[in-house]
Amino acid sequence: MAASAPATPTPVHLKRIVAASLIGTTIEWYDFFLYGSAAALVFNKLFFPDSDPLVGTLLSFLTYAVGFAARPIGALVFGHFGDRLGRKKLLVVSLLMMGGATFAIGLLPTHATVGAAAPVLLTALRLVQGFALGGEWGGAVLLVSEHGDAERRGFWASWPQTGAPAGQLLATGVLSALTALLSDAAFVSWGWRIPFLLSGVLVMVGLWIRLSVDESPVFKEALAQAEARKASDTDVVEKMPLVAVLRHHWRDVLVAIGARMAENISYYVITAFILVYATTSAGVSKQTALNAVLIASAVHFAVIPAWGALSDRVGRRPVYLLGAAGIGLWMFPFFSLIDTGGFGNLILAVTVGLVLHGAMYAPQAAFFSEMFATRMRYSGASIGAQFASVAAGAPAPLIATALLEGYGDSTPIALYVIAAALITLVAVGVAKETRHRDLADLDGKETADAESVAARA
Repeated sequence: MAASAPATPTPVHLKRIVAASLIGTTIEWYDFFLYGSAAALVFNKLFFPDSDPLVGTLLSFLTYAVGFAARPIGALVFGHFGDRLGRKKLLVVSLLMMGGATFAIGLLPTHATVGAAAPVLLTALRLVQGFALGGEWGGAVLLVSEHGDAERRGFWASWPQTGAPAGQLLATGVLSALTALLSDAAFVSWGWRIPFLLSGVLVMVGLWIRLSVDESPVFKEALAQAEARKASDTDVVEKMPLVAVLRHHWRDVLVAIGARMAENISYYVITAFILVYATTSAGVSKQTALNAVLIASAVHFAVIPAWGALSDRVGRRPVYLLGAAGIGLWMFPFFSLIDTGGFGNLILAVTVGLVLHGAMYAPQAAFFSEMFATRMRYSGASIGAQFASVAAGAPAPLIATALLEGYGDSTPIALYVIAAALITLVAVGVAKETRHRDLADLDGKETADAESVAARA
């Protein structure tokens, strides 16, 4: 049974889909990044007070990393049901789980109140956050990719990616405002709870918007075809999307994991670890460091759609490779600028780093979506993206902090990011160009057209 092309959505409808995905991902990343910033600034004092400052920060980042460990599990569960039940339903569930866990963190008793139970509860809620985020990313980018027109898929699919800097911008902005308005004692005592409790309001807004959009037409078409095949007994439908992914797309999963190494590690070094490095090694105040990340995140938000549009013109791979090479080359200047302690240099270091990161992050949504066939796309894209997070983003602040403690300077940290960039260059370098792939393909049996194959060379 031949696939019929789903109807192209109207511009107004497509913009509503993009808005729903963007607002939802912004809220979820706000929740996730808020924890990372709080881990660097206050959690070491509130939940690990018996440790010396740097060890306390390491323990705090360890609970931060636990959230990443849960993300592959979320990818497996949400991917499975997202490929069977639809993208929209699972996105609603992920938003409720993430928001609920973040709100609960804002109500947690600290070590001074309940002792060892405090970090245990904190870790449990961090696991829920990670599980929810593991299912969020794949569904959000697929909902846009499968609604959008093929010629501008890179541009439209990059908008959910802006949810990461938008969430970082929102989380950092709230924390920056609170640290400016409150004394250190007031912030540590009760002020840190405010941004976590705000998540409850944001989730209600995001939920209302997400419930107003339609399911992906590509998914509905694929589901109808699968049901027709089952009824006519002309095809055996995979009961487990994970099995189909590992059978038909294991190379693509490995490419996705490798592609995320530089993107993921560099991002968390630039946005989370910098709050430790700038304040402890460069003598910069936490307010100054937060403000630099705030400004750079605004630029990051603006450049991601531009990089996505460029990937529609020249291909996903060239833009991605440019970002990976650039981030590797920038690491030594990045730390040198921070070491000066100047606010302008700090802004320059973080901004250039995030612009280069955007060259990887922007085409990633379309690139990963185009790698996998429809009936296993949620599983494939989520597994590739989230399993990489365990090896990349999860330990990045931990490794960077440990290297700083062990060596006392930034050279090993720069080399760590450069090594990740080399892995990404190899992974993306051997991948096929995907920008002409048909997302309406049910089984993934089509091959790239002549231009795509030529672009691989």
